[in-house]
Amino acid sequence: MTNIPTDLLRTFVAVVDNRSFTKAANSLGVTQPAVSAQIKRLQSLLGDEIFDRTVQGVSLTPHGEVVVSYARRLLSINDQIVHLGGGRRPELVIRIGTSSDYAMTLLPGILARFRAQYSAVRFNVSAGFSEPLMRQLRDGEIDVFVGLSIGEPRDAHEVWTAPLVWVRGTNLRLEPGEPVPLVSNGEPSVYHRAAVSALRAAGLEWEEVFTGPIMASLSGAIAAGLGVMPITRRRAIDGGMVIGDDLPLPALNHAYGGIYVREGGPREIYEQLADGIAAAMSRRLPAMPLGVAGLLDGKNTAA
Repeated sequence: MTNIPTDLLRTFVAVVDNRSFTKAANSLGVTQPAVSAQIKRLQSLLGDEIFDRTVQGVSLTPHGEVVVSYARRLLSINDQIVHLGGGRRPELVIRIGTSSDYAMTLLPGILARFRAQYSAVRFNVSAGFSEPLMRQLRDGEIDVFVGLSIGEPRDAHEVWTAPLVWVRGTNLRLEPGEPVPLVSNGEPSVYHRAAVSALRAAGLEWEEVFTGPIMASLSGAIAAGLGVMPITRRRAIDGGMVIGDDLPLPALNHAYGGIYVREGGPREIYEQLADGIAAAMSRRLPAMPLGVAGLLDGKNTAA
């Protein structure tokens, strides 16, 4: 049985009521591409066009007229069910994406402290490569992104430098003239791009001897002596890895860590969480700033 998420129906009704994708995006606090993507997904689930594309502006097909009528009824029932709890605060789901394995290990503790004070907040965390996650942030599909980049970030809420080092197994030795055995999690990753850039600039050849999806598998490959890989110095030290400063390898340019917050939505809340993540990344764990609870209640309690 096909289930239609209520957020798709709510977006559809917003487009119809505002008679504009752009105005609907502003009313929902998301980007116009995000609205278009949700409408496309809704039409895919329904298996038919709901907007008449033969006329200018926003116009419904006969099927769309029926769907919007049912959508209004479903959303009304949904909202009545939500309000059965009386004075219960509305929930806010914060969608977080990260390309950093190190950040992923820190996030549960940060989010637990945040939710201990503001129980109306819930979290949806996803992991992936930086570039796709940045696109999702711009399209309004995630609210906060934490990750690494090669170039200095623009429009980041917080930025810090992340020195990179080569790590190796205890007994690994590199033979002169032989290709450098490279361990990484694939071409889209920041670590892989940093390695290839440094090796190419130094005129060295390399071969990808092991490609794995997660840091546990990469660490295992390094410990087994399969090859070398770049990683942040902090992650190497915390993971007890052998830093290969003695290897005949070129120095690596440092990467940049960044925390990004999407435009629209309850941005003040996203920024409060971003501040908490930044503090934890700096090994400082203060209490979450005041004011979030009031924002969730629709009141501003900040002085």
